[in-house]
Amino acid sequence: MEIDRLIEFPFTRMEPRPRKRVRLGWDVPETPKAQVGMLNGPDDSGVTRYAYYTPPSGYTPSSLFELQLFPNDSPPRREDDKDGHYKFELGENLTSRYKIYSKMGEGTFGQVLECWDRENKEMVAIKIVRGVSKYREAAMIEIDVLQKLGKHDKYGNRCVQIRNWFDYRNHICIVFEKLGPSLYDFLRKNSYHSFPIDTVREIGRQLLECVAFMHDLHLIHTDLKPENILLVSPEYVKVPEYRGAARSSKGNLYFRRVPKSSTIKLIDFGSTVYESKDQDYTVSTRHYRAPEVILGLGWNYPCDIWSVGCILVELCTGEALFQTHENLEHLAMMERVLGPLPSHMLKRADRQAEKYVRRGWLDWPEGASSRESMRAVDKLVRLQNLIMDHVDHSAGDLIHLLRGLLTYDPTDRLTATEALKHPFLNRDRSRR
Repeated sequence: MEIDRLIEFPFTRMEPRPRKRVRLGWDVPETPKAQVGMLNGPDDSGVTRYAYYTPPSGYTPSSLFELQLFPNDSPPRREDDKDGHYKFELGENLTSRYKIYSKMGEGTFGQVLECWDRENKEMVAIKIVRGVSKYREAAMIEIDVLQKLGKHDKYGNRCVQIRNWFDYRNHICIVFEKLGPSLYDFLRKNSYHSFPIDTVREIGRQLLECVAFMHDLHLIHTDLKPENILLVSPEYVKVPEYRGAARSSKGNLYFRRVPKSSTIKLIDFGSTVYESKDQDYTVSTRHYRAPEVILGLGWNYPCDIWSVGCILVELCTGEALFQTHENLEHLAMMERVLGPLPSHMLKRADRQAEKYVRRGWLDWPEGASSRESMRAVDKLVRLQNLIMDHVDHSAGDLIHLLRGLLTYDPTDRLTATEALKHPFLNRDRSRR
């Protein structure tokens, strides 16, 4: 079996994801005080320091420049771009300790750069937050959460590990261990072909362990999605695609990529909040947003569980379960896949969501914005049919688990600890 290393990740130019919209709310609680003394060396020292550059393992120098003596001084100051993103050039230093190798990604928060850590002699990922006050404050919240998670996650096998953080030219920079691609990037690179069911089982078990770990610490992630779940290793194997396989122009069977290791870690804690009873603002990226959030009923730990259910379906099918950008259409899609919403939830909808309800029922299709919207809902199928179309074995157990994760009423929804006891997630263990 052919084994390759997925050197295309991380991508330097990420194509936009048309089926996603920017999250509608960002929680910014009280900003914790920044810790002092974590930056090793000044960021704009007038002294030029020199050190021999040691190429990281697995990297081949592309020019003589890579083999020469490197100055460790700071690059010239530049104005941020119009959105507050830090401007840089590859090969520059980010303080005297880090050397920029590539751009791994970009989001509303800022950018993630792949850098060489001269002190620890390892590649790291550095999240450079936009120089805008609300994002700086959210970054400080994320640092506080990361330090709490790291304190309790002694073996570092659940959430991404923070290595360091510092304030550089009005940009909060958070240094992380370097991991592999996100589950979404892997799906995209694999032409949105689904993961094998055994891989879904392993990823689902680890994801629920991460969520249970956070909930035990009274933390709610609020933004679980495939983009925020990273494979630890970028390596994969190629296997023949037997389901609907077609021969290419060269006469070769199609091969799909399967992760060599299914070990994952959770990232992006910028929207993580501590448990509270009065949380009613909008959270979660659209496709993974729970019904109680859309209806304005308030939310708590169960909103993470709903997101996990949506993620597991996406890993099995290759596509997001609810591909929509409208609240009413979203609720109608839920009813199409999972059955009618409980009347007691619809009757309690807040003032902004009550327009989606008419006489105790969802105002659909009368309230549809267009015929295209109606067609988008009509083409969906029931959950059990969707899973059985993509899963060869374990479909029954998986459907039963998903019904527990995607229960409308958050008080009846499975907890992460309860879900971890489900037969689907323990099938291989019970065999052993």
